Amino acid sequence: MYQLDHLADVARKAVRIGHELIRTGRPETVTEKADRDTFTDVDVRIEHEIRKYLAEATPDIDFVGEEEGRSGSGAEGACIWGLDPIDGTANFVHGIPLCGISLVLMRGGRALVAAVSLPYFDLHYSAVVGNGAFVNGKKMSVSETTELSKSIVAMGDYAIGKDASKKNRERIKLTAKLAAQVERVRMFGSAAHDLVWLAEGRVDAAIVLSNNTLDLAAGILIARESGALVMDSTGATHNINSPDTVAVAPGISDQLLSLVQSTSSLLD
Repeated sequence: MYQLDHLADVARKAVRIGHELIRTGRPETVTEKADRDTFTDVDVRIEHEIRKYLAEATPDIDFVGEEEGRSGSGAEGACIWGLDPIDGTANFVHGIPLCGISLVLMRGGRALVAAVSLPYFDLHYSAVVGNGAFVNGKKMSVSETTELSKSIVAMGDYAIGKDASKKNRERIKLTAKLAAQVERVRMFGSAAHDLVWLAEGRVDAAIVLSNNTLDLAAGILIARESGALVMDSTGATHNINSPDTVAVAPGISDQLLSLVQSTSSLLD
């Protein structure tokens, strides 16, 4: 049986594969998956290379990737690696240096190990459940802010695809309320950035009005291990079935949750 510390080292090495591929390459092909949702040849190459590495390093652990799906035994309750090869593909395609590789190890819907790499900043984040979170080997923690008016809040992207107009009406309402009360609202276009920068204290909260496991699970574990509270918009503890994501430094959690709840119909 693998030890979690060993698996954390495997995860860090895995995301470095993607780190190097992003730093050294540009997309040659861009393919549309759905309305304004694309992937590139670099996404596919990263997923292929990391899948290959993990199959060699941890052959008994299943794998699921955003672009090519699942491989492994498929046994119920088995450990599984989950990869988003490029979180922030739209940024990557347009040459905006806000994208990252996000890898999580889960069992029974619970995140155990996480690693996120932000190639253009040379920042490497990791966490093991119950053992804290680290950036470039240094332990980190969320901000100690207690005032919403002095807080930077990261917002997830506006919706695309089915019912996007309806969903975005609520996102715009929330953005307006945040703009009136917080120091600044930021939209980085990458959930990985939102959550690891919350963990590092660069922002004070991250709100994502959706819950895509491959996009979020690694960053959520890293944020939690840095001391963030991670809930859904009802205030319930966040899990893989939550409809949305509110991650926040404890000192402003009540204020932020009250503001979020004051905007109706947030759920996707």
